[in-house]
Amino acid sequence: MKIICIGRNYVDHARELNNPLPQEPVFFLKPDTALVTRNRPFFYPAFSKEIHHELEIVVKIMKNGRHIQEKYAHTYYDEIGLGLDFTARDRQQVCKEKGLPWEIAKAFDNSAPVSKFVSKAKIADLKNLPFHLLKNGEKVQDGNSCLMIFSIDRIISYVSEFITIKMGDLIFTGTPAGVGPVKIGDRLEAFLDNEKMLKCDIK
Repeated sequence: MKIICIGRNYVDHARELNNPLPQEPVFFLKPDTALVTRNRPFFYPAFSKEIHHELEIVVKIMKNGRHIQEKYAHTYYDEIGLGLDFTARDRQQVCKEKGLPWEIAKAFDNSAPVSKFVSKAKIADLKNLPFHLLKNGEKVQDGNSCLMIFSIDRIISYVSEFITIKMGDLIFTGTPAGVGPVKIGDRLEAFLDNEKMLKCDIK
C-alpha cells in the first residue's frame, strides 16, 4: 500500500504558508513505514526541531484503478477516516529554498498517524463534512470538505492519470488552516463530524 497526500487543497492553508493556489492537485507520497495506527504515540524525531500537525480527511481505496473518470471515482472508495500529516517544517523550508523534494520533511517514519475508518454510507454529505483537531483540549484546526479546492473525486481521477491506485491505498486530502508545532507531552485529538476518531500523544 501507499499513502498519497494532497498539498494546498484549502485556500486558507495555502495563504497561511504564503503558497500560491494550485491550478491542479499537488500530490506527494509517503511510504508504508510512515503509517501509525490504533492511537499509538508519535515519537519526536531527532532530526527536526519544528514538527507541525496537519489534520486531513483520509480516503481508503477499495479497488485498483488507473485513468479513472471523475464521474466514476466515487466507486473506488467506501471508507473515510482522519489522518495527521506530520511535517518537519524546518526541514521543508530548507528543501523549498534549495528547490529539493520534500520527502525528508514529509515521508519520515511514523509521519502519518491514521484513525479508524467509517463507512461513507454512514456520512450524510461527503461534500459538507466537518472535522477538527484539538491540541491539549484546545481547538487548533477546524475544517470542512466543502472548502476543498479539489473534491475527493477530482483528486482520485487526477492522481490515477499518473499512478495506479490499489486496494488499501490511503489518500490524505489536504489540511485546513491552523497548522502548528507540537512538542513532547502534547495530546492531539481528531474529530470527524464531532465523533472522536483519533488520539495521538507526542513523546
